[in-house]
Amino acid sequence: MTIDQVQLNFNPTTLTIMNIAIAIIMLGVALDLRITDFKRTFSSPKPILIGLTGQFLLLPAFTYLLVMAIKPGPSIALGLFLIAACPGGNLSNFLTYLSKGNTPLSITMSAVSTVIAIVMTPINVMFWGSLYPGTNALLRSFTISPVDMLISIFMMLGLPLIIGMLINYKYPLFAKKLNKGMKYFSIIFFIVFLLAALAANFTYFIQFVGMVVFVVFLQNLVAILSGYFMARTMKLPEVDRRAIAIEIGIQNSGLGLILIFNFFDGLGGMAIVAAWWGVWHLVSGLTLATFWSRKKPKTQPIDEGLHV
Repeated sequence: MTIDQVQLNFNPTTLTIMNIAIAIIMLGVALDLRITDFKRTFSSPKPILIGLTGQFLLLPAFTYLLVMAIKPGPSIALGLFLIAACPGGNLSNFLTYLSKGNTPLSITMSAVSTVIAIVMTPINVMFWGSLYPGTNALLRSFTISPVDMLISIFMMLGLPLIIGMLINYKYPLFAKKLNKGMKYFSIIFFIVFLLAALAANFTYFIQFVGMVVFVVFLQNLVAILSGYFMARTMKLPEVDRRAIAIEIGIQNSGLGLILIFNFFDGLGGMAIVAAWWGVWHLVSGLTLATFWSRKKPKTQPIDEGLHV
């Protein structure tokens, strides 16, 4: 049996719990957000526009070039396209803070990219997946409605974002207290979710993970470097470069896994790519953050007005 024929298993009850849990994580992120955070998009849009361009345009395009160069199996390639289409992961804000980067920029990028992902994630998956022959055939083998995927992402990300921000607006003290517990929950949940996905399919994971280790390493490296050097080319200060590099390099692979089980029946190559991404970006992100934490940026954040 090849990796393209493997289907990883998550029972419906567990999958429902995972959908609810990731919505709760997004609610926790939203408890730390205010409308003023989004105003930076309009008052000082350059850093955010650069970051979002890297997140939703350059990374998927570079991933397509990577796939064309190394020609992985179709299900692996589709997994790479899906991960590239996801918004930044919820650990990016912490890693940016550890890196002495522009944490307010990271928070704003996470919030804005989450909203944009409701539309851009299904569009990117369908667009780039249709351009590569193997993945195009795979997409046709599944009955996937971009509208259904959009609604699913909205329920997991968009609705909790709105509710969390409303709670923060109406009850800021309660939101602040609740947010501390939510942050711990998000980290613990992410680890438990990965372990559950791997434990339920351990034999397949061990058998096939070697096929994705190198390509995930390359995609993650491309994500980090493209973010950093694009920001550098656009003459952003060092603190913004670090924030953008981490935001693009830390993908929401938990969301990716849930979409894979919801819409692609746990397709082997896709699920193993997303699961290994969840492991690897923690390693690469913490390594990079630790390195940068020992090197003071040459400049300070452009705007200290946003709360952290």
